[in-house]
Amino acid sequence: MKPLEIEVFPCRSDNFGVLLHDSETGVTISIDAPEEAVILDALNRRGWTLTHIFTTHHHQDHVEANLALKEKFACEIYGPYDEAIAIPGLDKSAAGGDEFELAGRRVQIISTPGHTAGHICYYLPDNALLFAADTLFAMGCGRLFERSAADMWHSFQKLMALPDETHVYFGHEYTLSNARFAVTVDPDNAVLQQRASKVEVLRKSGEFTIPTTIGLEKQTNPYMRVADPAIRAHLNLPDATDAEVFAEIRTRKDNF
Repeated sequence: MKPLEIEVFPCRSDNFGVLLHDSETGVTISIDAPEEAVILDALNRRGWTLTHIFTTHHHQDHVEANLALKEKFACEIYGPYDEAIAIPGLDKSAAGGDEFELAGRRVQIISTPGHTAGHICYYLPDNALLFAADTLFAMGCGRLFERSAADMWHSFQKLMALPDETHVYFGHEYTLSNARFAVTVDPDNAVLQQRASKVEVLRKSGEFTIPTTIGLEKQTNPYMRVADPAIRAHLNLPDATDAEVFAEIRTRKDNF
């Protein structure tokens, strides 16, 4: 089986658009649908026809183009079961633990409440691909709008259990801000310092910071490193639970 072709492009002010294409079947998937015109440009540029949309959560900047694209392509829209009523054009709902096959490839649904109550991630285990949208960012996590920090920590634990080589595609280009914040929480982490410096250069050049990997996040993402004694000492939380450390880091980022 040939590898999936992946096209990444900017949408809106800081969203990522992501298209997946299987050259053998013609299946083309948009991960969320942030902006119609930009997605159409990407499809035309690659000569692809949209067949599916994988919706991760209900926020407008992720579903805005659902209906317009469905009208143009009659594409099939998947989305989170717990937010089904809020997903425009939804055809099939999916909940954590569900698995289906598309273009001969397994797609597993991981429930990741936190950013929204019903947020899901799409994991393709045979391709080592995770589409995390607004749950996991490079060196960051999504803002907590609808669920608690403890819920998001539980969601992060599910993603941390994936193989280190898993490539992670996230929903927004927040990496520079995340890196600058991360070093304030984990200042003695040499790998993080090197990565933060690299991100500064990439963003000055206008280059993307997507994708990341689960392994790299385990080394540099403070939300995945809540058990680290150095971070706990820096936060003066040596005896706190992992969820409490996670919550403190998220609160500090909110005020960064």
